[in-house]
Amino acid sequence: MKKLLALFMGAFASTNVFANPACAVCTVAIGATLTISRKLGVCDNAVAVWLGAFLVILGYWAIKWFDKKGWHFWGRDAILMLLSFSMIGALYIRDLNYSPCYWLIDAFLFWAIIGGIVYVVSQKLYEYMKRHNNNHAHFPFEKVVMALTMLFITSWLVSRFAF
Repeated sequence: MKKLLALFMGAFASTNVFANPACAVCTVAIGATLTISRKLGVCDNAVAVWLGAFLVILGYWAIKWFDKKGWHFWGRDAILMLLSFSMIGALYIRDLNYSPCYWLIDAFLFWAIIGGIVYVVSQKLYEYMKRHNNNHAHFPFEKVVMALTMLFITSWLVSRFAF
């Protein structure tokens, strides 16, 4: 069994890896995370914040991949982000019921959108801070720490105060 696993890992280690933002594995992983977090007692809205950030990251990967391929067309970035974010629909098919709450938007979808916005704001804030520090980060992995901190605080506020 160990030899088979080593052969399998070696086969994939020697090939190029391409990020597929619309992969079924990502959707299943998100659904599994929602199920596990429910069993652990984590608020669905707090999970939605992290899901929104994850889907925005997938959209950024898709944009980078299209840049690498040289595929440019009108509205490309907005379309790719919308397609990436539309993967949330798979959760509504299997795990969630749509019940309008905030401005006729379901609470889970609302907090996922907020999570995506928080992630984008954290990246813009990082770029602003870096630009004002002679294009150098203040400390290693500042970009990651800022995003994780802002997402953690947002999800903590959402779960703590049950908006």
